[in-house]
Amino acid sequence: MTGMVDGRVALVTGAASGIGRSSALAYAQSGARVVVSDVLDEQGRETVDLIEAAGGEAIFVPADVSRRDDVERLVTAAVESFGRVDCAHNNAGIEAAVPPGTEFHTHPDDVWDWVLSINLKGVWLCMQAEITQMLSQGGGTIVNTASIAGLVGGFGAAYTAAKHGVVGLTKDAALAYAARGIRVNAVCPGVIDTPMVQRGIARRPEFERLALAGEPIGRFGRPEEIASVVVWLSSDAASFLTGAALPVDGGWTAR
Repeated sequence: MTGMVDGRVALVTGAASGIGRSSALAYAQSGARVVVSDVLDEQGRETVDLIEAAGGEAIFVPADVSRRDDVERLVTAAVESFGRVDCAHNNAGIEAAVPPGTEFHTHPDDVWDWVLSINLKGVWLCMQAEITQMLSQGGGTIVNTASIAGLVGGFGAAYTAAKHGVVGLTKDAALAYAARGIRVNAVCPGVIDTPMVQRGIARRPEFERLALAGEPIGRFGRPEEIASVVVWLSSDAASFLTGAALPVDGGWTAR
């Protein structure tokens, strides 16, 4: 992947750990200068340190993606530091930590509001700010982190609704801006070995057995396996691809 996005500027939200950190590192390894963003300050700066230790260039900009002013400040900081935003990976997201035994008809309102504010509204706000900048510079690429929960049901009301919404936003924006030099795609990870998944296993130990039983490839995915797809979608190698919701799930949704 060396040189795949050489000389470009990449912005990654939710980059303090997991898929976001791997994406930020992969962008840097592929030649981009990287804007690392998260609400977790210390871990976000650790991502920058990892990039710089490998010879890359990055800055950290804290931002809460559910707040329009934070998102606009993030994109402004990227432009002030590096002059433009060529690639954006809207990855920030949270799990729906509902009480054990919660069913669709008992799903709490507060969890619904919180999950959609980050996982759906956050992507919406980031896309608006990024597209505004990309239009001014003549184009760019956006990759949104959806999920297999954006393609099928069974992952809880709020999380499933949010991730289906991300797929919808991706398709709508792809059609709206295809003729103006902006490509928009979504990556739909399966069960990936990230801190979020490990928290889920800690709450429900049986989740690991059930999730592995549903994986045709026989293991959880690795964050770097998603990151490599994100960088490819951002590169000229995917120049005729827009509006796609690409499952990277070990065959989960092929059943």
